[in-house]
Amino acid sequence: MTVSYTLEVANARFAGFTKLLFRWKGSIYKLLYKEFLVFCFLYSFFSVIYRCILSEGQQELFERAARHCNKFAKLIPMSFVLGFYITQAFQRWWGQYTSFPLPDNLMMVVSGNVHGEDERGRLLRRTLMRYANLSSVLILRSISTRVHKRFPTMQHIVEAGFMTEEELKTLDHLYSDFNKYWMPLTWFANLASKAREEGRVKDDMALKLLMDELNNYRAKCSMLFHYDWISIPMVYTQVVTLAVYSFFAFCLIGRQFVKPERADEHKVHVDLYIPVFTLLEFFFYAGWLKVGELIINPFGEDDDDFETNQLIDRNIQVSMLAVDDMHQNLPPLEKDKYWTEKSFSLPFGPAKPVFMGSTYDMRAIDDDLEDSTPSYRIPMLPVSVWPPTPKKQKSRRLCCCTKKVKSKNKTHTKDTEAVDIMPAKLYGCEQQQQQHYEVSVERPQCVVTLGEAEKEQETDYTNKSVA
Repeated sequence: MTVSYTLEVANARFAGFTKLLFRWKGSIYKLLYKEFLVFCFLYSFFSVIYRCILSEGQQELFERAARHCNKFAKLIPMSFVLGFYITQAFQRWWGQYTSFPLPDNLMMVVSGNVHGEDERGRLLRRTLMRYANLSSVLILRSISTRVHKRFPTMQHIVEAGFMTEEELKTLDHLYSDFNKYWMPLTWFANLASKAREEGRVKDDMALKLLMDELNNYRAKCSMLFHYDWISIPMVYTQVVTLAVYSFFAFCLIGRQFVKPERADEHKVHVDLYIPVFTLLEFFFYAGWLKVGELIINPFGEDDDDFETNQLIDRNIQVSMLAVDDMHQNLPPLEKDKYWTEKSFSLPFGPAKPVFMGSTYDMRAIDDDLEDSTPSYRIPMLPVSVWPPTPKKQKSRRLCCCTKKVKSKNKTHTKDTEAVDIMPAKLYGCEQQQQQHYEVSVERPQCVVTLGEAEKEQETDYTNKSVA
């Protein structure tokens, strides 16, 4: 039976997972205790031989062998090999769970699209769902040990009510070298087509919906079969197993508490009879390997394997309930409690503010605060934007007027005129202000400190203004 502990860890508490360490069913202790006891026995056996049986010369040879094993055992990439293997096994385990055929979608479509409250309509709906459940029983019987023990022969399936004697004879007379789990689904498709001819299925769209859900159900049955057929490559499983067992085989000798090799190591050397950290390392790595062994095939009889028999019982019960007892069996329509209220709040709810979005209540920066901040930016010429936009507020205009200025720097030529950029109102510019600033064609070129890029921008500005 699957071990569930979800309720015990519903809330995060101090040492919340600690209470799970004292459970036996489904625990790592139950999976690993035999290998752990064997490792402890073998380690004690070599320790007793080294301390009590070997002579001094033999102890020296044993010490050399122990140091050699301890040095080179670290070269085995345990974390990498085990980590990648467990990742692949877990993805495979979750994929098998999501591929389990559940008839919920199919039974909703059958109940809503196969009409008829007479005995014929009821027989059609129940037979369709029985065929779907029969297909899942046949595929689970092929991959699950629990289901196979429950239904060891096809006659047991007949006695359970999933199929009739005539259906069993028809199934046996159909010869095939492969698994016949798909044959009841073929019966489903043919029976749905017959219901369409009889008018039980109103239109072709409803029939198409039935076929689509049937194909989804069949795809999950097929995926389970292929998961059972195609496993993780055996060579990788062998590599992981050899890596773990060879590592701890070398640890049986390499982790023995032998005499230190140098005299200065006596100060830090501690002779312990129980290798605490080695046992913890064995518990973690060997337990990791056991996890992979547990989840690589969840259709066995371990504590955490899937409850396939319980799922079979659930599926047949809810599917028959949906297409038979609940078909067109609706409660009377009544006005709900809040029929006249436009906005209401349900009782027994948490009295907490409702989340409206992370930026829903964000405060905007006041523009007055920005205006009060002193600005030391240098005034620049207005930029013409095409198409021009009307300006709603009056702004301080700048005019590029030519004025002969006596420059103290004598490096300028006589013909050069300094360009003085000043507010327009100081020089009384005669140019008229329209939606954009017009510049005269005879405007003198600014040749004082303009580079090539600035000259091109000035030319473009003049051309656009003239246009």
